[in-house]
Amino acid sequence: MLVAGFPAGSFAANCYVVAPAAGEECVIVDPGQDAEAGIDELLREHRLKPVAVLLTHGHIDHVWSVAPVCGAKDVPAYIHPDDRDLLTDPAKGLGLGPGQELFGGLTLSEPDDVRELTDGAVIELAGLRITVNHAPGHTPGSVTFRTPAADDRPDVLFTGDLLFAGSIGRTDLPGGSYEQILDSLARVCLPLPDDTAVLPGHGPQTTIGRERATNPFLAGLSAPSGAPADGPRTGM
Repeated sequence: MLVAGFPAGSFAANCYVVAPAAGEECVIVDPGQDAEAGIDELLREHRLKPVAVLLTHGHIDHVWSVAPVCGAKDVPAYIHPDDRDLLTDPAKGLGLGPGQELFGGLTLSEPDDVRELTDGAVIELAGLRITVNHAPGHTPGSVTFRTPAADDRPDVLFTGDLLFAGSIGRTDLPGGSYEQILDSLARVCLPLPDDTAVLPGHGPQTTIGRERATNPFLAGLSAPSGAPADGPRTGM
């Protein structure tokens, strides 16, 4: 599987393109601020044809460019319904005070084709099998996207702003909940094998095993009873 990405704009939110291999169809994950040029460069470099945009959540640093990217490529955007309103009202997710404008009056619009994600859904796009897990806490509609292990490659988990290397997403913005994000981490992340590659919304790649062992926010958390028991695997 091919995964390439870059930190987009002043927020440095990671934008990814994901494909089975070079020269094939792909999906775009989280096209943030001024992401169009970086996306086009990756598409040219790897000879990829996008078929969809996947959004881990609705905060502006992850969705800034979704409408122009979807419009230029004529592809749909996928987002959880609990965050869909942030596509047209990004200020709602930032808790601006009375009279405050978002980036000088910036306005966003929905792409022409928006499709809503559901917890546990398995979507097949660009030759990829992608499992969606609702993971609220950072925002009400935060989700993760996971592709299964294949050959010598481990599972790959796109966590958005749920889990970072050494940290977790903030919960002090409107719709955030520290209790919910801890539940999401325990329910969505901890049952996964240790070698699962974590590609977060900001910062460097990590693994579930590394975070399980060293992330202070995961200390004391445990996977819920009845979670899939894949067992730890060594690897990346």
